[in-house]
Amino acid sequence: MRIAHPTRLFFTFALACALFAAVSAQAQKPGKLLIYSIDVEGGQSTLIVSPTGASLLVDTGWGDNNGRDAERIQAAMKDAGITRIDHLLITHFHTDHVGGVPNLVQRVQIGEFLDHGPNREDSDITRHDYAAYLKAIAGHPRRIVKPGDTIAVAGLDVLVLTADGEHIASVPDVKPEVNSACAGEPKWELDASENPRSVGILVRYGKFRFLDMGDLTKAKEILLVCPMNLIGQVDLFLVSHHGMDWSNAAAFVDAIAPRAAIMPNGAHKGGSPDAWQTVHDSPRLEDLYMLHTAEGSDAAHNSAEALIANPKGNAHDGYYFKVEASSDGSFSVTNTRTWQTKTYPAKSW
Repeated sequence: MRIAHPTRLFFTFALACALFAAVSAQAQKPGKLLIYSIDVEGGQSTLIVSPTGASLLVDTGWGDNNGRDAERIQAAMKDAGITRIDHLLITHFHTDHVGGVPNLVQRVQIGEFLDHGPNREDSDITRHDYAAYLKAIAGHPRRIVKPGDTIAVAGLDVLVLTADGEHIASVPDVKPEVNSACAGEPKWELDASENPRSVGILVRYGKFRFLDMGDLTKAKEILLVCPMNLIGQVDLFLVSHHGMDWSNAAAFVDAIAPRAAIMPNGAHKGGSPDAWQTVHDSPRLEDLYMLHTAEGSDAAHNSAEALIANPKGNAHDGYYFKVEASSDGSFSVTNTRTWQTKTYPAKSW
């Protein structure tokens, strides 16, 4: 029997130990939460991928357009390194949020569908889109969510705050505080559309907090923060309702006090001057990102071009924002048009 030279045995053993240590270090290295604010031209679609690779897609943008929005969702999925969607949450049944479902289910495997229950809006187009949604997801698992429910995305804490016009009574680990901004907030009328029925979620990864309220309108926003702020502060806010002034009440935005905000507006939808100013003036805000230049607004109520994914006159629409967050609360935002990234260091609460 031939015996290996002791030096060679020692080298082999040392190499194996080094490789094991490298693999172990990689396995123990904290991962990143990925959030993609996808350009669906004034609709909404947000892809959330946990450090484990588990995924949650919030809304699907518009239908038709030769599957444009489904393709843009797939582009974000490819960047994130995933091939299926574990959970697809529909915030409400307006066509710019649910219209893309029939196209998407033909292209992507989806684990389960989540929504607030039956359509509540008395309009032909919304009834049509709700029926198309039900037809598209027939045979797939579907769950109706309520405030206080959780969505099991491995590695994340995803809590439903609002659904079907109702809101959560308390948020675990958040101590409600008096919101002094409530005194100056007008009394807002409740509309009868699907908007106030929106499913709103709070996503937590360690100390990092992301808030997406769909198209929730002011009368329902206020219930979450007045007289007591039930949500606490967040790091990143997806500006509600594409940046329309039907949403984004000042007492709400000031209470959640985001460090950065992304406005999912279109060139000619959302991005209202009043909503832009409200978010811009919130007490902790460092940057307000926009998916498009709001062409119906003015220069004073548009962010700097470096913070806009698709500026006016840009010939290649479809650029998106990519957020990478760490469990210590730090995060970064990348504009995929320029590939410039800004990092927000962790801060104590």
